[in-house]
Amino acid sequence: MASSSPSSRQTKHQVFLSFRGEDTRLNFTSHLLKALKDTGLNVFFDEETLERGEQISPALSSAIMASNLSIIILSKDYASSKSCLAEISCIMDCKHTRRQIVLPIFYHVDPFDVRNLGGSFKTSFSDHESKSLDQVRRWKKAFADVGKLKGWHIEGGKFDRPETKYIKDIVEYVTKKLMNNKSSTAFEELVGIDYQKKTILKLINQKDCRVIGLWGMAGIGKTTLANVVYHEICSKYKSCWFLQNVREKIRQQGMESLRNNFVSKILNQQIDILTPSIGSAFIRERLNNKKVIVVVDDVDDPDLIDYLGVKHFGDGSKIILISRDRQVLKNGGADKIHKVNRLNEKSSLQLFSTFAFKQLNPTANFRDLSNQFVRYAQGNPLALKVLGCKLYTKSRKEWESEVDRLKEYGQPKISQILKSSFDELDELEKNLFLDIACFFKGKYKEEVEDILCSLYNGAVCGISNLVDKCLLDIIHFQDMLEEDLRLFRPTFAAERVVDFSTACAAGPLIISMHDILEEMGKDIIRQEAIGIGNCSRLWSPNNVHQMLRYNKVNEAIKGIKLDMSQIDNLKLSPTVFENMLNLRFIHFYFPRKFGECWNNKLLADQVDIVSLPDELRYLCWECYPFKSLSSSFNPKNLVNGDNHQDLVSLKEIDLFDCKNLRKIPSLLGAINLKSLCCRGCESLVELPCLTHLASLKSFDLHGCHNLKKIPEIPSHFHYLDLEGTGIEEVPDSIEHLIWLRQLRLSNSRVKNVSNNILKLESLNDLDLSHCPISKFPEIPKSLHLDMSGSSIQKLQCYISLSGSRKIPTIDVPSSILSFKSLRNLRMNHCKSLKLLLDLPPYLWRLDAHDCPSLEKVSFIQQHGFLGGAYELSMMFSNCSNLNQDSIDSIEANAMFKIGSIAEKWRGQNIFFPRASVCCFPGTEISANKFESQNVYSSLTLKIAPNVCGKRRFLAFAICLVADLTHCSGFKELELTCEYQLIVSSCSDGGGGYEKFKSVLYDGGSLKSEWNCMGDHVLILFQKDMIKEDKNYEEATFEFYIRSYSYNEEGEKICLHDFKVKKCGVHVFYVDAKSDADATEKRVAGNKRSFSHDGEEGDGGLKRLN
Repeated sequence: MASSSPSSRQTKHQVFLSFRGEDTRLNFTSHLLKALKDTGLNVFFDEETLERGEQISPALSSAIMASNLSIIILSKDYASSKSCLAEISCIMDCKHTRRQIVLPIFYHVDPFDVRNLGGSFKTSFSDHESKSLDQVRRWKKAFADVGKLKGWHIEGGKFDRPETKYIKDIVEYVTKKLMNNKSSTAFEELVGIDYQKKTILKLINQKDCRVIGLWGMAGIGKTTLANVVYHEICSKYKSCWFLQNVREKIRQQGMESLRNNFVSKILNQQIDILTPSIGSAFIRERLNNKKVIVVVDDVDDPDLIDYLGVKHFGDGSKIILISRDRQVLKNGGADKIHKVNRLNEKSSLQLFSTFAFKQLNPTANFRDLSNQFVRYAQGNPLALKVLGCKLYTKSRKEWESEVDRLKEYGQPKISQILKSSFDELDELEKNLFLDIACFFKGKYKEEVEDILCSLYNGAVCGISNLVDKCLLDIIHFQDMLEEDLRLFRPTFAAERVVDFSTACAAGPLIISMHDILEEMGKDIIRQEAIGIGNCSRLWSPNNVHQMLRYNKVNEAIKGIKLDMSQIDNLKLSPTVFENMLNLRFIHFYFPRKFGECWNNKLLADQVDIVSLPDELRYLCWECYPFKSLSSSFNPKNLVNGDNHQDLVSLKEIDLFDCKNLRKIPSLLGAINLKSLCCRGCESLVELPCLTHLASLKSFDLHGCHNLKKIPEIPSHFHYLDLEGTGIEEVPDSIEHLIWLRQLRLSNSRVKNVSNNILKLESLNDLDLSHCPISKFPEIPKSLHLDMSGSSIQKLQCYISLSGSRKIPTIDVPSSILSFKSLRNLRMNHCKSLKLLLDLPPYLWRLDAHDCPSLEKVSFIQQHGFLGGAYELSMMFSNCSNLNQDSIDSIEANAMFKIGSIAEKWRGQNIFFPRASVCCFPGTEISANKFESQNVYSSLTLKIAPNVCGKRRFLAFAICLVADLTHCSGFKELELTCEYQLIVSSCSDGGGGYEKFKSVLYDGGSLKSEWNCMGDHVLILFQKDMIKEDKNYEEATFEFYIRSYSYNEEGEKICLHDFKVKKCGVHVFYVDAKSDADATEKRVAGNKRSFSHDGEEGDGGLKRLN
């Protein structure tokens, strides 16, 4: 993981010597200087090494900053010299900012007097203060801090040691310190390691943490990390040893010889122990007297730890064990186990560049290719180093060739190193690893376990062992999505549709594997066979195509996975699978990135059926070209597949895009069925009763256009997707789904919803967008309601303010009733919607984009804000008919929410909601709500003086006007504010300023493709726009609105720079939270005030307390 750069700064001086010339120049200092130089150290001493023509003050400052270590010889009159005090101040600054080593020598002075500015130093500082020197306060602090450091106290006199001995000790100490510091400096240049180093050092400092395990896959940097930590702390221990490559040493010399060498090193004496344990009480006692730091690298046997006798080491000893197997560390007695993490993308690129270009960044014309190699390596330092070294000085054409080769074959040198982990696996673990590498990477853990348990006994335990050995990872679904988005590689693009809502809610686990390990596994399959037909597993489209076309099959094939978008049309023989007697896995699929299923690629060759082997456990065949399964096929072993009468073992049925499927027969025998996917079955008109399927967890009918009735399903369902179906009503029987949380009916034909839906107390998300619904019943509380594109003309929300649970009845047939706990309401593209009346003020999200008939919007009285949302948004973009009263109401609600956030925060680090955004058509900023305004994109305002002198915070609400015609979607927008807060010249610091940058909006939760027309007003707030008032008197702001996209390399590209036509700022002055929590809250310049319960007050200049 080491990096190097030809431009790295070289230290000009190793030691800087600070002293009072009149006190020590001709005695102690000159002798110390000679001793240091005699050891070969480059020492700065007064003007001696200055280049001619340099000014003394800048030269001194530069010399201090360019030194690794400063020695301060504190003598009696040191503090009387202003130049000495300036030096000591600069030195201490370098200690804090540059980690410079500072070594004080208390020469004939008491360290206590230095720490406390006593003795002769008190007189010196009093003299400086009498001359009104501004720097005295800084000098005094630096001087006192030096007194707190450990150093040498040379008292002098006949009872003290000779100064020559002190000098000898000092030189030895300085040499050792600089040697360790040189190692530390080299390690600091290691890329991406500093954070993990700090983590390990914290563990070492814990008294209850004696044995620390470093765990991670091969090449991830475990040994490098341990080496950095070892060199940083080894000087603190009596004995230290870094035992490298233990596994290899044991193989070469045996465990007994290794232990004898180890104990001999620790005790500084040749020791021969011939027994299995350290039986000698004398040796154990000697070891117990040792405080040691030991690193044992590449441990694969937990018994080795006891065999080496580390349990006999004395108090304060630390043992760092390094292993690829977490279970070895657990059994070896590790108190804490730290997983060594992969490098992030930035550090990976830097490390790769140090080997590929001998610099810290790639050259411009290789950046795109460099990013591809970095993504391949996935943060593995070994891979980055091997690839970088291989590509050094190579042409772009050679780089491109290597990219193509890696996609198919991987990198042999890397695979060879990693393969040692595979070779140590037992037969079960090897089969599991190869199956996952070829077929199951990125799949749900539970699904994979079900399939593999049908193939192998002990599969669950085997998967766990592979995780412990760092050959697999188990990650959360959401983590995988974020990683895929970051790397622009949607892993699930080539897999079946995932139920996102259910997945995110349940937080399922995914089986993941490093790409290099995946390639290694596939390479092992290739090497074990001669010819395609002899491979045990097939995944390459070309190989599968050849096998199916030329019937190159035999009993060795266990599984086939085929991306059908990668092959040409191919006619199948009815006997193509007959000789694959061990075939247990078939997965023929189309990537979802292509949207609708392509034309059938695997076609019947003048036959209506194809034979399948009875050993089949998993069958997933999208766009299945035959009318049914072969009658000779017995699906008793199926864990995943199509339907059949003998389905006790069946756990999943995936009928995705079976467009000709009209009905599904009885599933009475499928008592263990967990998932039924009928997504895209356009001809499906009938489903059997499913209420007996107690294990059924996932049921997808999305896009079943001809299905007109909600099927009978088990009552335990939490999520039901009926989007795009032909269902015309939600029947009374819906009341049986008592645990239902989400009901998706968008783009269906629903016209009526039964009143029984009110009985679903768990329902919190109902999507009726783009439905021809004309009558809406009473609905449950705490609902997220989506009515986008519906035929609703009037939405009137009646709120019970009494706090009772009574849900009011419908006012008129064309209205929708809402309630106090309504959180999300979406009414986008409702072309007939004219009124949104009496809305609750605490909606988290209100979307009414592109409602051209909308004229009037109103909110009920603004009562206390209910928090909890991540972001707040109100979007009325393209609602061009809003009247002025409605605009005033929208603005007032937006400011009410921002004020509530500021009042809630009050210095307590509560950042939910973290942001607020409001948008509506317009060209004017309300002067009543934004007292500071200006044309274009910048403004300056005065901060009201803090006359009370109490601790307070400033919260800035922003208003912008811009033409958003060229905005192709809010998800691409980024609104940025750069601002500067100027400190009053009357403050203690004597003025100054601070600069900040805040991203007011970056797409947020509005992942929409909405197009906007014309000028719009934006009211914005972001949590980092709350700043503690440091006696600021003025603020200046500059605003930017840009739309962005990303290129194939993941680089951010500006698509359009929008002109800010007007801008405005409102300042909320928020007193820090005190014990008296019910104090008055006032808003400056808002003509409104908030009482304790949030009701609107009598106006005037106010401040939120």
